[in-house]
Amino acid sequence: MRARSTLFTLFLEYAYPERQARVRDLVAMMEALGFSEAAVRAALSRSAKRGWVVPERVGRTTYYALSDRVYWQVRQVRRRLYEAPPPWDGRFLLVLLEGPRERGERERFRREMALLGYGNLQSGVYLGAGVDLEATRELLSFYGLSATLFQGAHLGAKEEVLRAFPLEQAEAQYQALFPQEVPQGPLSAFQALTRLVHAMRKVLFLDPLLPPELLPPGYAGLAARREFQRLREALYQRAEPFLKELALPLSALSPKAG
Repeated sequence: MRARSTLFTLFLEYAYPERQARVRDLVAMMEALGFSEAAVRAALSRSAKRGWVVPERVGRTTYYALSDRVYWQVRQVRRRLYEAPPPWDGRFLLVLLEGPRERGERERFRREMALLGYGNLQSGVYLGAGVDLEATRELLSFYGLSATLFQGAHLGAKEEVLRAFPLEQAEAQYQALFPQEVPQGPLSAFQALTRLVHAMRKVLFLDPLLPPELLPPGYAGLAARREFQRLREALYQRAEPFLKELALPLSALSPKAG
């Protein structure tokens, strides 16, 4: 776990929906995860320079708030982690992209499309099932890109569609996701909870959360997601004494929180 990526997980899981947190609370949580205060402050400073977070001061208290762009990303991750998808209407969304041409930006865009649930059929061609059309248009707008969008049914075998998605890699990640034993103490439960959520959000880059009718027989992702929700709730209950010492909303940790 890297410092800046871990900070994103903390905002995602513990500072939502308010989108901001006190520096002292971020430092306390990061120190509990093995980061030094100097490393935390350096990560926050670098994130601010990139426009990911914005420093704020109220009296003598310093906060960091997520930028609008990063808060949008948090909402997408929480939607995919914690909200039940709507019933699938049997149609796919095909996105034919015009750009980007720069390699680094192409890769960043591809990863964000994967986060929304898209598979990459070939360069500039993305396929999704049960994806959010509004979020897709918002992402295209963020990058200033033009694209042609088609919606319709696939006329071939589902195996042809599945080639666009790295489901085997997702299954391998799921198999290594869960701890052998659930820790009992508040601090160790917090550590386990944070690492679990951190790992689970990384899997979202591999698992498009396809409708069940598209998935191959015995796909491990469905059972893994149920176990994730169960374990998350159990860990939160044990971590609650540690979290209550901090100025966090805690409502974000409700199993029903979106």
